[in-house]
Amino acid sequence: MRFTPYAAASALAALASAQTFTDCNPTEKECPNNPAMPQTFETDFTAGKDAIKGWKQTAGSLTYNNEGAVFTVAKKGDAPTIGSESYLHFGYVEVKMKAAPGQGIISSIVLQSDDLDEVDWEWIGGVDAKVQMNYFGKGNTTTYDRMIEADVTSTQNEFHTYALNWTSESLTWLIDNKPMRTLNYADANGGKNFPQTPCNVRLGNWPGGDSENEGTVQWAGGKVDYTKGPFNMTVASIKVTNYSPGTEYHWKDKTGSFESIEVVNAGNKDGAPQNTAVLESSASATGSGAPLESGFAAPTATGSASNGGPSNGTSTTCTEGQQGATPTPSNPSKT
Repeated sequence: MRFTPYAAASALAALASAQTFTDCNPTEKECPNNPAMPQTFETDFTAGKDAIKGWKQTAGSLTYNNEGAVFTVAKKGDAPTIGSESYLHFGYVEVKMKAAPGQGIISSIVLQSDDLDEVDWEWIGGVDAKVQMNYFGKGNTTTYDRMIEADVTSTQNEFHTYALNWTSESLTWLIDNKPMRTLNYADANGGKNFPQTPCNVRLGNWPGGDSENEGTVQWAGGKVDYTKGPFNMTVASIKVTNYSPGTEYHWKDKTGSFESIEVVNAGNKDGAPQNTAVLESSASATGSGAPLESGFAAPTATGSASNGGPSNGTSTTCTEGQQGATPTPSNPSKT
């Protein structure tokens, strides 16, 4: 396969982004139900750790200031990450944050399901004016044409609001209330690669440049220079509207389709009891959920992930299989 620079960047992003860990994959065996988020789930990180409920620390630890929660990478092995205790099944997710600077440093917002459906926002620390938008269906990285970049002014020094509007028909990425990309269900390999099962939310900052996978290092912009650190990602707040409120999500079969998901106690706006759990102050950075990177082998590719591909300020659509193709504008009113 011959890679254009943009296609190579997309390939490397896919390799580094796809989350390969899950405690139990319901498409392979029977698993416990997923606890549901309430209809409205909000966290104000500026209020400090005692006010933060419904999250678990999966790696590292956080500090807090008047701007919010600070995810710091200061030395090799640091990868502060938190994940929501509960799941949403379609919804609106809005995060106000500043990305971390630094070559090789990756700031991330990830939605991920137990069968490895995934939606990503990712920032490369050596590139202040862009953000990457990516997605995966059931951990499938057989195509490398899914990542699209968007231009953003000063991602590292200014707060911006990054949002996802996720339904069974489409998925839209928005920045400061402006649609940047729309993925329609049918355009994701006929729906097979469309994220469609209950997801939790993960926020993290990690040193992609320290990876043993050379493809990940290349995607991250190179090795991390810790003499220029520490490298801080700051999250001020998150707001989630769960479009399928209930107490749990039951997987009725192993298809991984959205139709197979049963909402237990549908309409219950309070969600599961996990939403009252207080965030732990620290956790081991070597736990099973610590690395926000892929275990997939890198392809042979040329080109840099840091010098861009298609990116613009309008909502775009992109169909899988059109590798390296420039997306075409879509009508945001349809999403």
